[in-house]
Amino acid sequence: MSIFSKLLGFKFKSEKEENPNQKDQSKFMPEEKLPTDENFMVNFKKNGGKFLYCSNKEEMLDTFYSILKENDWNNEEGSPVCCFDENLKDTFKDFGLEFNKSSTSNFFLSTCEYLIANTGALLISSNQIGEKKLNELPHDFIILAATSQLIDTIGEGLRGIKNKSKNKIPSNITTIKTFEDKKESDFMSYGSPSKNLYLLLLEDL
Repeated sequence: MSIFSKLLGFKFKSEKEENPNQKDQSKFMPEEKLPTDENFMVNFKKNGGKFLYCSNKEEMLDTFYSILKENDWNNEEGSPVCCFDENLKDTFKDFGLEFNKSSTSNFFLSTCEYLIANTGALLISSNQIGEKKLNELPHDFIILAATSQLIDTIGEGLRGIKNKSKNKIPSNITTIKTFEDKKESDFMSYGSPSKNLYLLLLEDL
């Protein structure tokens, strides 16, 4: 599957299968709630994000290379990449990238805490960005996440961070929601700069 088909053509099962009785349902019936994964995809794309589904690690690495090539981020040895995560540095060590913490790098490479379905936002913390503000990071983001990180609301995400960080709760908790120039309505990311964001979502369930 090419990067373009992943960006534009990926559909969840519920999108592919039409309900033959759908047209007969009353318009007064309450709307059927979308599954968490589909709800996130719809809202994430509305926010302007680029969604790329990867069924395994090999496909994820191929997709990552396609993004580099598409943006000319691999045109020379030692292409600068802003990254704080040692595991990611090891995962992508064979791509000829130069890892640093500079805002002038080609892009920011990171994971996230959770994917928030009802807003299409990404929840991050000091685990990913240290104490930097979003405007201190490059404009272009490549974020790696897993399907197990999909949740419905930000409240679930905050509880999840608290439960898995009992010894020390991370600071600098915020959301990334604006992936194109548009008015921001989420209080946790109000006034934050827009980012050009690629999300590589790896199946792990």
